[in-house]
Amino acid sequence: MTSRTDEALGYEQARDELIDVVRRLEAGGTTLEESLALWERGEELAKVCRRWLDGARARLDAALAEEEAEEAEEAARQEAPED
Repeated sequence: MTSRTDEALGYEQARDELIDVVRRLEAGGTTLEESLALWERGEELAKVCRRWLDGARARLDAALAEEEAEEAEEAARQEAPED
């Protein structure tokens, strides 16, 4: 479950913390309990990052769709016969 503080994390903050979690897991030397806690934290951070990336993709898609619609309107105006 993602906490309220995780929701306030920016993408870069969550990504950087996730990188640190992965490094710590890869380095080893932690107890099983510590490793599980790190893994769970990593999963939470990955979800935060995914939400940010999904939101960015939606914004890009909306901007591209708007631009395409404006271009189509402009093309239709140029093709319409003048009265």
